Amino acid sequence: MSDKKNERDERRGNYPHFLQIPTRWMDNDVYGHVNNVTYYSYFDTAVNEFLMRHTGLDYRKSEPVGMVVETGCRFHSEIAFPDVLDVGVRVRRLGNSSVTYEIAIFKHGAETPSATGHFVHVYVRPGEMKPIPVPDHVRAGLAPLVVDA
Repeated sequence: MSDKKNERDERRGNYPHFLQIPTRWMDNDVYGHVNNVTYYSYFDTAVNEFLMRHTGLDYRKSEPVGMVVETGCRFHSEIAFPDVLDVGVRVRRLGNSSVTYEIAIFKHGAETPSATGHFVHVYVRPGEMKPIPVPDHVRAGLAPLVVDA
């Protein structure tokens, strides 16, 4: 990526929250690097860890809930067991009923990411599956992650 906006965005300092995740032997595929689907589990883990610690999310009984409606990932460099990862999270958009997260996966201590992606939650009541406003306590908990568009 050569444009200046992408170069600025793809730096460790642009992510206000990090979760350290060690890779596991089972994360590697037959090619000797972390399999592409595993990156999405890192995204999911980092976002939900933040929600549990900072908004009170209890996945067993919270209502409403954020349902994943879109994800994407761009791979920049390989990661493999036994790498330790620093997964950065920020919020690009905090809408009425949805949240767009941007996630970057860094090898521990690296300045540039091995992968970048996004993750969109739409808030719904379980069983109804119709968009509703992001709850105020979730909005307040996410506020420190919001970055300029």
